[in-house]
Amino acid sequence: MPVKIRLQRHGKKGKPFFWIVAADARSKRDGKYLEKLGSYNPNTNPATIELDIDGSVKWLHNGAQPTETAKAILSYKGALLKHHLEVGKNKGALTDEQVEAKFQAWLDEKENKITSKKDKLSKDKATSKADALAAEKAVNEKRKAAAKTVEAEAEVPVAAVESVPEITEAPASAVEVNEEVAETPVAESAAEDTEETKA
Repeated sequence: MPVKIRLQRHGKKGKPFFWIVAADARSKRDGKYLEKLGSYNPNTNPATIELDIDGSVKWLHNGAQPTETAKAILSYKGALLKHHLEVGKNKGALTDEQVEAKFQAWLDEKENKITSKKDKLSKDKATSKADALAAEKAVNEKRKAAAKTVEAEAEVPVAAVESVPEITEAPASAVEVNEEVAETPVAESAAEDTEETKA
């Protein structure tokens, strides 16, 4: 019976959650499985992986073939490394103490990388939040300054209108001169009309 180590999908639409299982290759993706080895949640950053390393190594020793994604997860958690070291131990190249020492050193290094990534993500989140807050403050300051300038511009025309002197009536002599000029052409044209009618 060909056995595969693969992912079995759970979770709701848009929020997948996977079990890592050892299952018969002929069974359905979400069907019967032989053993549950762990879980994988890609919705968090970094992804949350829980894996039974010894159980995975046992299935790898028995010839189970992991799928590509399962192989990446097993490599990430160190199950493939432990399988490799135990194969070396069975061949006589390593002792039990050496296998455990190498595996523990690798686990410590991996843990340091994961914690540094988490720290970096938290720092990036804090800096992005601070930048967003500073940008929002700058926008608010611009908005306040624009409102003040609009208020100042609204007050300036009122003051300008108040300072303009009132329009006074024209002097009486100028009005009389204008009336005389207007009357002369009319009188001449009236006289010409009367002469034409007489003729």
